[in-house]
Amino acid sequence: MIAPEPYWRPAWKKTIAAMPETENTESIRTMLRETAERVFQEQCGTAVQREADAGTWPAAAWSAVAEAGLHRALLPEEAGGYGVAVTDALTIVRVAAEYAVPLPLAETMLAHWVLSGAGLAIPEGPLTIAPVVGGETLRLTSEGAGWRVTGEVSRVPWGRDVEAAAVLVDKDGEAWIAAVPRAAWTSEPEQNVAREPRDRLRIDGLALGAAPTSVVWDTLKAAGAMMRSQQIAGALTAATAMTTQYAQDRVQFGRPIGKFQAIQQSLAVLAGQTAAALAAADLAAEAFAESGGKRWLPIAAGKARTGEAAGIGAGIAHQVHGAIGFTLEYQLQFLTRRLWSWRDEFGNEAGWNRLVGRHMAAAGGDRLWAEIVAA
Repeated sequence: MIAPEPYWRPAWKKTIAAMPETENTESIRTMLRETAERVFQEQCGTAVQREADAGTWPAAAWSAVAEAGLHRALLPEEAGGYGVAVTDALTIVRVAAEYAVPLPLAETMLAHWVLSGAGLAIPEGPLTIAPVVGGETLRLTSEGAGWRVTGEVSRVPWGRDVEAAAVLVDKDGEAWIAAVPRAAWTSEPEQNVAREPRDRLRIDGLALGAAPTSVVWDTLKAAGAMMRSQQIAGALTAATAMTTQYAQDRVQFGRPIGKFQAIQQSLAVLAGQTAAALAAADLAAEAFAESGGKRWLPIAAGKARTGEAAGIGAGIAHQVHGAIGFTLEYQLQFLTRRLWSWRDEFGNEAGWNRLVGRHMAAAGGDRLWAEIVAA
């Protein structure tokens, strides 16, 4: 039986066919945003977020995401996706972060990209990737007609909840990609500051499939950094809107606090940091789309700048809100806890800035401008 198309795809086809090619990108991006917003508004409210914080898997929310086909946006059509441009597909990641969606949507999309690039079949359900920490290695050995994956990896996003993982493995000194089912590992639950699962996995089981790949650890790290940059930009956008609205609504000494010069200055800095994060995330996304993560310099700059903006922006948002911003009943902390977590994942700003600095120093003064322009 052929599964029905997501309800937004026919609208895409009709609109794209009727419009000039130059307008397609913006139209697709708008449709993706509207569809994602509708799903997340309906399925990922505060009650769902609180339950996820307590360790409950939001099954209904994932079913809605899967029904809409949002998780398949990075897949080419021949792999069961919809042929959306990478930069358009990443709109979904950004919108999910705006709504603090407690699902491994970014990880599933990244796993789809890795697996489809290696020509492997895409497992159903939510997925994750591994390893996510440098220096950790998984091994691939032949077993009968199949492949066995062994090893231990830490800080794996949503390891306890996903159906399978796309894992980068070592096979006799060569990089391969394998799809590993949930039954192949045991997990030790851990979490980040946002209370998102970041589990330790002990893997010892047969893979669903394996193939050689051009993806190495540095490529996977860069791809993950690009995803986190998108998420930071989205969460900062929502935090800025929330903080600005609060400053207009909160009255002190007979007038909204947004009328006070000190608050206005803080809001201006917050808006500037958010604008910088959006631009940096776009830079990283474009580099990823062009090179599949191999042009790491723009991605490094993007992750470093969005990470810096995350720290400054979250601090200002809480300063403006005061004590209410830290309460579990208020939405802001769902965003800021993610900002504090995501800035450190797949490399923090200090680590990426260090790599950029070393690269520029090695290029020398004569090549400095050329390297900046090339990035």
